[in-house]
Amino acid sequence: MQNILLYLVTVLIWGSTWFAIEFQLGEVAVEVSLTYRFALSALLMWLFCWWRRLPMRFSAKDHGFIALLALFNFALNYILIYQAQQYLTSAMTAIAFTTMLLMNIVNTRLFFGKPVAKRIYFGALMGIAGIIVLFYPDLDGLDFTNASLIGLVLVLGSALSASLGNMASVRNSRAGLPITQVNAWGMLYGAIGLTLLVLVSGTPFTFSTSPAFIISLLYLAVFGSVIAFATYFALLKGMGPEKASYTIVLFPLVAVVLSTLFEDFVWTGYTFAGFALVLLGNALVLTPFAKIKALLLTRQPQLAP
Repeated sequence: MQNILLYLVTVLIWGSTWFAIEFQLGEVAVEVSLTYRFALSALLMWLFCWWRRLPMRFSAKDHGFIALLALFNFALNYILIYQAQQYLTSAMTAIAFTTMLLMNIVNTRLFFGKPVAKRIYFGALMGIAGIIVLFYPDLDGLDFTNASLIGLVLVLGSALSASLGNMASVRNSRAGLPITQVNAWGMLYGAIGLTLLVLVSGTPFTFSTSPAFIISLLYLAVFGSVIAFATYFALLKGMGPEKASYTIVLFPLVAVVLSTLFEDFVWTGYTFAGFALVLLGNALVLTPFAKIKALLLTRQPQLAP
């Protein structure tokens, strides 16, 4: 029951954050918007830790891995995602981001020596085929200045960054580091890194007073960062990156529904086919052949003797 609740919270929140990000784009620079988001998230996390009197001291080595988590999960990942959504709808971005599932499995093999099952290769090919079909209308002539292709490259880079952050999270969990305090430090490091990026790049710290910007910022900071990362990392710790990655299969469904309702996302034959292939590929990656076989057998009609 606890894992079901964690899944539900993670999927609903992260499935809706793709749409909320749309209201952060335009008037305020991406890196500035993210600085506000993670600074607020870090403040809330540290206040919570202070209120609960949680221990906040870690070794220098642990701080190094927390900093890696911050770099990949709380900074680079979101810089690329925010940039990508300037070229793609939230639905397309969410669907393409599911490639993180495959990256998680490959990286788990590379960093932790976990063997890769044969079905994963089939699932990976199916997922890649789905992405190709999804973006096929934009592949004509392979014009890499095309906005959709730029967006796709940015999403794939974001997925890789997030996957590397997941590996840092798995390491931290195996080292027995508590999720709440690690997230508090990680979001603080992320906010500091983003602030330095803004200062070095000379980007002005502007702020939008529009209700849409402020409300979406609060939603992304409180729900999209503080709550969703806590529930997802709890799944990573309790179930491992492969099973926890089921959330990646499900949250695009939420994102696509919201994009269809509020962004006038237009479904085409390529969209249906590509989305179906991505979902089937991800499901195949996450479902052992034994379970697939058992499911098929239970659906076969029973013949009377």
